[in-house]
Amino acid sequence: MNIREAKEEIKNTVRAYLLKDEAGEYRIPSVRQRPVLLMGPPGIGKTQIMEQAARELRIGLVAYTITHHTRQSAVGLPFIRQETFDGEDHSVTEYTMSEIIASVYRKIRDNGQREGILFIDEINCVSETLAPTMLQFLQCKTFGNQKIPEGWVIVAAGNPPEFNKSVREFDMVTLDRVRYLTVTADLMVWREYANRQQIHGAILSYLELRPAHFYQVKTDVDGMQFVTARGWEDLSSLMKVYEELDVMVDENVVRQFLHHEEIAADAAAYFALYRKYQDDYGIADILAGNVRPTVYARLEAAAFDERVSVVNLLLDALHLCFRETAEQKLFADRWYAFLKELRSAIRGQDNPSECYRDLLRQKTAEVSRMKNGGCLSSREEKRERLLCDVLAKDAPEFVPGDDENTYFAGCREKFAVQTARLECLEHEMEDKINHAFDFIETAFLNEQELVMFVTGLTLSEDAALFLAEHPNERYQTYSEQLLLGTKRAELLQELRSGES
Repeated sequence: MNIREAKEEIKNTVRAYLLKDEAGEYRIPSVRQRPVLLMGPPGIGKTQIMEQAARELRIGLVAYTITHHTRQSAVGLPFIRQETFDGEDHSVTEYTMSEIIASVYRKIRDNGQREGILFIDEINCVSETLAPTMLQFLQCKTFGNQKIPEGWVIVAAGNPPEFNKSVREFDMVTLDRVRYLTVTADLMVWREYANRQQIHGAILSYLELRPAHFYQVKTDVDGMQFVTARGWEDLSSLMKVYEELDVMVDENVVRQFLHHEEIAADAAAYFALYRKYQDDYGIADILAGNVRPTVYARLEAAAFDERVSVVNLLLDALHLCFRETAEQKLFADRWYAFLKELRSAIRGQDNPSECYRDLLRQKTAEVSRMKNGGCLSSREEKRERLLCDVLAKDAPEFVPGDDENTYFAGCREKFAVQTARLECLEHEMEDKINHAFDFIETAFLNEQELVMFVTGLTLSEDAALFLAEHPNERYQTYSEQLLLGTKRAELLQELRSGES
């Protein structure tokens, strides 16, 4: 299965394990809650999906890479205690609480998350002394004499033997006590994630042209060469910062992330061209509806790779605009929710200002609690923090003699400014989409670039939400005509064969 299917399977498993009956007991008792064992090649996003699953389910997450642990940290340190048997005192060896178990209890204590996921990565790469402990963990849900707290679901992950010489095989007894999921790399699924994470447009464009280069592992006389999803994402982060610093990402830099000689050289060469195309074609001018006549002439004579790059440059620029518009919309929605709650809270109150401050304190505390519990993405946390800052700065004071309606009207004034700004952004976004379609329709006479453009809009979560609320006739028409038939499949096949 691919990584998206694995995430859904994990979420369904957690929902099932945490479902309770009328008496408050778990429908599936702990002894029947098999741990999930996720096996797949390194760098495809196993840890990422655990963070996403826990955040989406609003439960806790404690994650450990077990190879960093010794037997003492996993099981706990031994100590001697005295016990009496048949009237005689005996020294008995016991163990202190495991560091891993203690982390679960800290999560419960500090964030009130009594249910969650305990994720152990690289579980089949442990040392020989720790291997029996890991088998006991999967079979009995304990470290030493310490049990995993009820309400916490165990998920473990490991790498197949072909990717790691240190891998240990699980025996039948262990495998018969786990749910075994095999995960493979899938570019189309990763692209959905990449759009949400704003992976650099040059990388997405390159992988559109060279899909076979997304994930590769091979061993030859020169040793192991590999490219992983993690490598592309980390390279994207550096590329964005280097651009801000006006530093070139050359082949030497790319090789630090893509450990495959041919792919690194090819990608570095393409990134240089991508930067050049960005300047040559004037993407901002195209979205403003000001296309230079020479652009059409150049595209008519351009090779397939260059034409695809221009489409992706347009999509990259549009995605940034979609993201900004989406953020402003979500910000306004959260502000509106606060005002709605405030309207109820101040009804009949003598001092609405105090109600406002109390509500804001509650909201600020809730944001901190959810952030500490891992329930907010960085994007969500930034938005909520900004809203709290704005609400604190713009809090109106109650003037004696005014009524609650007058006070509330003052609270809405700043919100009205935000609403007006959002409407302006939405109108600008609609214009940019139409200008992009104007350009695509004029520049490309056949449909393959158009299919890529419409597919790129469809795969973007922010774009899809905007187009659902602000329907674009041309997008709807092309989606129905191009994406529901066989042309998209034919195009993807052409892209795969074109990489040679």
